[in-house]
This record gives sequence, C-alpha cells and structure tokens, in this order.
Amino acid sequence: MPSTHSDAASTIALAAGLRDHFNGVILPMWRGPGFNPALRLPYEALVAEDHRPAPVERYRAMACARQLFVFSQAGDAAHAQVLFDSLTRTFQDTEHGGWFYSVDAQGAPLDTVKDLYTHAFVVFACAEYGRRSGNRDALEIVHSTSALIRSRFTADDDLFNAALTADFANVTGTPIQNPLMHLTEAWLAAREATRDNAFDAALRRLAGAVARHFVHAPSGCIAELPVGAPDNRLEPGHQFEWLWLVTQARELFDGSGLAEALPRAFAFAQRHGVDQETGGVYASLNEDGQVKDPIQRIWAQTEYLRALASHDDAAVRAALPRQIELFQQRFLRPQGWFECKTSAGEVARADMPSTTPYHLATAFDALPA
Repeated sequence: MPSTHSDAASTIALAAGLRDHFNGVILPMWRGPGFNPALRLPYEALVAEDHRPAPVERYRAMACARQLFVFSQAGDAAHAQVLFDSLTRTFQDTEHGGWFYSVDAQGAPLDTVKDLYTHAFVVFACAEYGRRSGNRDALEIVHSTSALIRSRFTADDDLFNAALTADFANVTGTPIQNPLMHLTEAWLAAREATRDNAFDAALRRLAGAVARHFVHAPSGCIAELPVGAPDNRLEPGHQFEWLWLVTQARELFDGSGLAEALPRAFAFAQRHGVDQETGGVYASLNEDGQVKDPIQRIWAQTEYLRALASHDDAAVRAALPRQIELFQQRFLRPQGWFECKTSAGEVARADMPSTTPYHLATAFDALPA
C-alpha cells in the first residue's frame, strides 16, 4: 500500500532526529577530539567511552578524503579547506603520481601501494568539495586522478585493477567489486561537479563490465569477487548501495545489465540478509542465501535505509519509518554510535572509526526532509 500522509510525516520527523544527532554529536567529535591539529589530519578512530584518539599507527588518504566529503557536504567550508590542503600535501606521490595509501604517525609515507579504493575516494571527495567551494584545484584533481585511474589501473574488458605497486609497474590486486563500486560513486559525483560528459561514457563502460563479471545470475546480486571465484560472497549492504547509485542516473545504466539485475538483488538481500526481528543487516551471505558472516556493521544498516528511501515501490518505502527506529535504537547512542554488533546485539567493535561519518552523512542526506 502507498504510504499515508501520517507515514510520510513520521518518516520526516524520524529522519530529522538522525540529522540532529549527526550535526550535534558526530560532526563536533571530528572537528574536535577526532582531529590532530599538529598534522591537520583526522585520527583513524576514537575510543567510544571518552572520545580519546585510539593509539595512532597510521593515517589513511581514504579516511581524510571521506572526512573532506563529510565537512564539504555539511557546509563547513573552513574545516573542509583544511582537510583538502592536508589531503593534497600529505598523500600525493610527487615522484610517481597518484596517492599514497597511508602515512605513519609522524606523517611520513607508510604504505605506498597504489590502491583503487583510495583513488576513487580522492575523486569523490574532491568533486564534492570542488562543487561546493568552487575550488579549481579540487576540480583539476577530479580530472587528473580520473585520467590516472583510466591509464594506470586498467584491466581486461573495461575493468580496473584493485592495487598496484608504488610505481604502477606491477599489479598486486586484480579487479574486485568494492573499489569498482566506489569508482562508480566517484564518477557520478565527478559528473555532477564538472558537467563533463566524458564521465557518462566511462560510467556506462564500467557498469557493463561489472554486470558481465560480477552479477550472480541466480540472485541478481553483485558478488564481491568475479563470478566463479572460490569462496565468493554476497554482501547485502552492497546490493543496497548499488541500488542507490544506479537510481542516481538511471538513463546511464539502463541496458547495462546492472540496472536490470538490481531489483532482484535488493529483494534477495532483503529476504536473506536482514534480520526480521531487529532489522539488522548481516555482513555477508553465501551464494545460496545462507548467512556467511552474521556480524552487523553500521555501514550496511545505513545503506539499507538509503535503499528503502530511494526504492521505486511505495510498499517497500513504507518499511522506512520502522527501520529508522530500529537503526536508531540499535546503532546510535548519545555519545556517538556502535560500529559493529552481533546478531544478539552485543558490541563487536568498541571504537568509532573516522570513516563512518561518511556512511551516516550519505544515508541521512537521502532520507525525506
């Protein structure tokens, strides 16, 4: 049944509560105790009880980029500029090009692998920052890093490798789903920020390649490894995330095989990957739908909210108010959030990573207002 007016009002009120918590609790955490003023970088994680930084071993470019996105989207231009300056100063490889994966506790290069996931988030964050600030350097990074991805990470049949050595000479990670999904996300953001139709063609090719190599035919789900790989898995959260991404530009993805598979993928993930009592989304399933990893990570919960909010079917969207309530009760708390829980509701990870506000921000932004 279509949602009633009262259902819609309830959803808007519940979503406003999530945003209030985000703006009043989460953002101040990462402007304050979650930010290292000496290195001008976000810490990797905060201790849940008192918001102390967890012991520092590294700072990742991807984490800095995600925080750049969050503060850009939030309209905090001053902090976003600090993060943009730190990203470009700390993580660019001036010798070989591209971006380091991480630096050490003193800010010196640590892991110099060239990682597609990292490069995708640099494009994504700089697109958001550039679009909102008008910073030409950020928009230039969107173009230059995208060109580098197309030239250096390219693999067979329009796919992209997951990782290469620091000098791009050797492949150390062949194509896997997650970086390709975030590259899709990044190029959608780049398309919006730059209005360059070259991203349209790139997105069509990438979607076709993902459909050919990763869509699990019986379920419609996008697998984590190429179809046929041993010990493959299906992650419900990624089905929800892909559904959202494809709805952002249906005209690009129609006919790719991806858009056509995702309604079945959503239904499969909802049926097998969501605990019907608690609303918790499991980490992964086997190809037959049996639970493979029962841990419930907060990012998968946020992607379920976003997929429900964007679904074509009003009967599916009608589940959103209840799911917001379950999420709020299970994963949020006055001092922040719970990163991972077991099926029984026990805390499985106690700290709060700096990468999670990106998931919260993107989900809450998609909810009705």
